[in-house]
Amino acid sequence: MVSQLFVKTEEQRKWLHALQTKKATFLSRSQEIDEEAKFPHENIRELVELGYTKVTLPKRYGGEGLGVYDMVLFQETLASYDSATALSIGWHVGGLGEIYEKQLWTEKQLASFANDVQKGALVNRSVSEAQTGSPTRGGRPGTTAVRKNGSWVINGRKNFTTMSPALTYFLTSAWIEEKQTIGFFLIHKDTSGLSIDETWDVVAMRGTGSHDLVLKQVVVPEEALVETIADRGKSLNGWVLHIPACYLGIAQAARDYAVQFALEHKPNSIKGSISELPNVQTLLGEIDAALLAARHLLYHVAEVYDDINRRKYIENELAVAKYQVTHAALNVVDKAMRVAGAKSLQRNNPLQRYYRDVRAGLHNPPMDNITIQKLAESAIAQYK
Repeated sequence: MVSQLFVKTEEQRKWLHALQTKKATFLSRSQEIDEEAKFPHENIRELVELGYTKVTLPKRYGGEGLGVYDMVLFQETLASYDSATALSIGWHVGGLGEIYEKQLWTEKQLASFANDVQKGALVNRSVSEAQTGSPTRGGRPGTTAVRKNGSWVINGRKNFTTMSPALTYFLTSAWIEEKQTIGFFLIHKDTSGLSIDETWDVVAMRGTGSHDLVLKQVVVPEEALVETIADRGKSLNGWVLHIPACYLGIAQAARDYAVQFALEHKPNSIKGSISELPNVQTLLGEIDAALLAARHLLYHVAEVYDDINRRKYIENELAVAKYQVTHAALNVVDKAMRVAGAKSLQRNNPLQRYYRDVRAGLHNPPMDNITIQKLAESAIAQYK
């Protein structure tokens, strides 16, 4: 559970309480979701019914109007219950926050889309491709959009399309030859020619349904082109902090298991439980030190981003928050497994799931080497 130190408003308390009513149910489904690589349809549906999927939609569009800090608080909490659910819905609430903060779409498009979100529509960007790798590395998509008879015809394949079994809309990137730029098209799931190829067969985040999106002669209207890369520019996007929030939540769950295990495990070779052993206390202390440092960094960066007057001073902090928190989470889960010993490797033990899931953070953007390179470039530039 997130420390009350980070809970600042009654609105946050209200939503944390609402999410906590789902804790037992979500926890009870986690093992099955992982073992069967089963998308958590029930969890997502319950979050929609709770109204959670519109928390980052501005109030003037019928949402809750909450910010990045709020999202981080809620996403960390959700991830401590079920990681696949948290990462999946995080792409929706984070993406929604970015769309309405940047106001890149026309007012008609924003209002129409908000109406759908209020009715339970879910969205995620679909940008990764096998040939280009992560879009953050700047590759040009192989997916193409060609204007024909007043419409766009789109062809291509996207991978890592998280939450694909439940998405209402795919915000899909494609190369537009006539404009010599990358455009983003809002494509409804029922559009002819759109299909999902169930390719997601991995050892981490097994329940996220991150399958391939296949587009064959998909025809969409002119207004489906809602953004271009030029429109987006290089402005900051603090909503990506839902990613480290998820891995921090997983680490917290691992920590909680390790503490409980240490208190309850009483081998007959010692008096009392292993929680009294110096080596175990060292591990638990190091775990909490890592969590505390990671949480303060993440929440501080989120708080600064939400402050429009201080946001302009952010340079590499968003990427560093993801880097530091993810590595701290890896460290925490490793230490938690050392507390539990070989039992942590049993298939019915949640620690082995946390261990696999937390490693997925290394492959979410931004990538470690890009973050480190930018830090080095910034340091060098300051002294030139």
